[in-house]
Amino acid sequence: MRKKQKVIDREKLVDIRDVVIDRNLPKEERIKEYVRQIKNPYCFKCGKYVVISKFSENGLSLENCLKGILL
Repeated sequence: MRKKQKVIDREKLVDIRDVVIDRNLPKEERIKEYVRQIKNPYCFKCGKYVVISKFSENGLSLENCLKGILL
């Protein structure tokens, strides 16, 4: 049985290009500030594109996927 797809309102998504982080903050504070600004780190905009991140328990790592693309 397939999960019902969630409808994404792209107007409510934050454009990652608008996120500004003070690089002088400690790492933990930079992460908190990023999450505060982006609101949903798994679904955001980059210009006209919507970026959706999904993970599976037994899937390939992001590093391995990128290696496969580059090869």
